[in-house]
Parts: sequence; structure tokens; C-alpha cells
Amino acid sequence: MMRESGGRPQEWNAERTDRARVPDPRGRADRFAAVEEFSRRALAAADFPVYGVASALEHRGDALGAFETSGDSLSWVEVQSGDRSSVAGPYVTVRTYRPGAELDERLPELEDVVEDERDRVYEQLGVDEGDGPGRVRALREWITVDGVPHPVEVHEDRPVPWPGAAFGGPGPVWAGRLRVGGLTVTVCGRGVAPGCVELAGIADFEPYLRGRTELLGELASRRARQVPVEERELPPAVGLEAHRELIAQSVAESAAIEAQVRAGRTPRRPRGLRGDAYAVRWEKAVRQQMRLATETRDEATAAVTAMVNHLDRLSRQTNWLVGTGEGAAAVEEVVRYTVFASEVASLPAQRAWAQVWRERPGGGGPGARDGERLAEQLWLAAWEQWRAARSG
Repeated sequence: MMRESGGRPQEWNAERTDRARVPDPRGRADRFAAVEEFSRRALAAADFPVYGVASALEHRGDALGAFETSGDSLSWVEVQSGDRSSVAGPYVTVRTYRPGAELDERLPELEDVVEDERDRVYEQLGVDEGDGPGRVRALREWITVDGVPHPVEVHEDRPVPWPGAAFGGPGPVWAGRLRVGGLTVTVCGRGVAPGCVELAGIADFEPYLRGRTELLGELASRRARQVPVEERELPPAVGLEAHRELIAQSVAESAAIEAQVRAGRTPRRPRGLRGDAYAVRWEKAVRQQMRLATETRDEATAAVTAMVNHLDRLSRQTNWLVGTGEGAAAVEEVVRYTVFASEVASLPAQRAWAQVWRERPGGGGPGARDGERLAEQLWLAAWEQWRAARSG
């Protein structure tokens, strides 16, 4: 996938390229061939060495993983080797940055490189190794590059044990960064020790391009077998439970991300709150909104979106929404207002939120920051008046 925003660098990622369900195998093959040729041209223009694993790995599985361009120049290239279908590995990724990249941009923290690898295992293999850093140790290792040992500082993360770990589960996941001839190289591995990894410059990208096409085919076949949640038969929702469950998960996710930001970590959605479970909760809430509020799908989706954002922002702006009786009452009133337009006690706050939602950038209102701030102040004041009335 290529993505661009305001002239920012564009990233191509093999594992995220085939998002659409493509029922026509011929069309899919043509698409993959076009992507492969584009990648071939981009890599042919590399004006710096790109490194990959030279030492033998079981289930070698070489593939181009991702690359990023800025203008007409490559910023970095990442390749992968090993068994990507096993939690135990061995599996190694190697990302080579162009000279001077560390001076122009902040490179990902090694902890984030490890978390990206654990995200891959969750998304592709369905194994959640747990959130958070686990047991972290700063190690100094040596990785051989073109036959010459190079020192590397390693961040090692031992994942939280998961059911089945006693039967050949994953070993530590680690990431390290080293300097090779003026280049910065980041290595991440599972199931293989850093000292056992040998790197070498890649002279022929064709095996990696073929591996990438094979990977795309695997991912496309897997997604083609998945029925979109909008087309599935789901257990019928009872009353307002679908709305309540969706809010509970959304607020928990918001709280987890806020905690990550406060801890100085890169915010990312907790693995246990991603994927199919969230999509199913969302779809059940939309369907129930359509049924109970007699709304079209577009109207119901807009209503549920506004509801979730209302309580997400309220949870961030206050310290009483989660774990208190008045917080539970507020959730109930927001849900009832969303579904039935009920004359709830917090009606002024509900109407004030509608103004906040309109004033947000892209929300159809003026989008001015002053207007948004004023609307938010009035909304929070309305909730405080509701709380005072309850306690009085």
C-alpha cells in the first residue's frame, strides 16, 4: 500500500497491500504483477546497500516486507527471512536506512519494533502475546555483517505466556540497531539469538520479490475466505446491550492509549481490543440502532459514531466516567438519548455534545479551533451541572 499525506514519505508494505477482497484470480494475479514490477523499479534505484540474512534459517522464506520513498529516493528497505507461519520462528526482519536517515527523522524505538512484530503475529496467526513490555533487558551482542562482527545494543522482550506456550511456544522477541559503513540497520528476530544472525548485502532482489508475491497471495486467499461482518448472520442483540458493550470496549481502548502516551510509549490499540471482535460489536450496535431508532444504515452508523466519540472524549476529559455510579448513569443516558432521543436528565449535555461534534474539523461546522474549544467548555459545564443536580 502506498500512502501519502501532505508530501510526507510514502510507505509500501507487503502485508498491507491486499486489503480489498479480489474475487477474480486473474485480476488479482495482474495486480500482484503490477505491484511486483513497481517494487522492482524502486529497488533498482537504491543508491545504498540493502542487507538481509545471510545465515541459513529453517523454512527460509525470504520476502520483501516494506519500503518507503521520499520523492524519487528510497528512505529504507525491509526484508524478512524465516518461518512467518510459526510463533516459535525462526523469523528475522532487517531494515536498512539510507545514509543520514537518523539525522532527518526519529527512527522507531526498539520497543516499538518488537511491538510491531508481536502485532504481526496477532494479526496473521491469531496469537496475542500480551500487551506491554514484558521482561526487558538491555543486552550487548555482536552481529556479523559481511563476515565482520559489529556491536549491537539489543532490546529483548519475553512475551507473556499464552495457552500452548508449554508446547513449543515462542521464545524472546528482540530488536537491535547497528551501524554498518555509515548506514543504520535495524534487526528484529524471534526464535533465533542475535549472535546467531549473520547479515550480508543483497545482490539479487528477485528471490525477495518472488517471496513478496507469494506472501500477498497467502494474505489475499485468507481474506477472500473471510465474510465481511456486514454480510454475516450475528446473534440478535437484546435491548441496548450492543450499545453498552461497544462503549465499554471503546472506553477501555481509549484509556489504554492514554496510559501509553503518559508512559512515553507510541500509542497503539491493545491487541485484545482489535480485529473481528470489535467489528462484530460495532455491527451489532449499528443493526440494533437501525431497528430500535428506525434509521437507515448511514443514519445509524452516524449516530453510533457520535455516541462512541462522546463517551470516549468524556472519559479522557473527566475522572469520573469509569468505575463510578454516576459514570454508569451517564453512559445509560447517552445510550438512551442516542437510540430513543429520550428526555434524559443530561439533555443539555447531549445537545451540547451535538454542537461539539458539529464544530470538530471536518464535521460540517466552521471548524475553527476557538469555536470547538468554546463548544467543549459548554459541554463539560453541562455535564458538571448534571452531576451537581444528582448529588443535590
